[in-house]
Amino acid sequence: MAASANSTNIASRGIPRAIFRWVHIICGIPILGYIYDSPSDTHNYAASVRYLFLPVLLLSGLWMWKGHAVRRLLSREKARGTGSYSNRRSSIGG
Repeated sequence: MAASANSTNIASRGIPRAIFRWVHIICGIPILGYIYDSPSDTHNYAASVRYLFLPVLLLSGLWMWKGHAVRRLLSREKARGTGSYSNRRSSIGG
């Protein structure tokens, strides 16, 4: 039973990874066109590359690189509650 639960967990982690990988690859294609196209044609799609494809490419790359750290930080915040200082006791006043 534990082996099937582990394989389900691996499959559920692999699907978002594959989605992020393909989004990253697809968003890189217009950037290659922006770099290697003639300068007279780049103004036609410069705004979409700058404000859509590049941020999506950067965010998906960062998530694939450091997503495990972000997930770990978010899970710690959930375990602690809201993360506010109102529930903690002060060490100054005892």
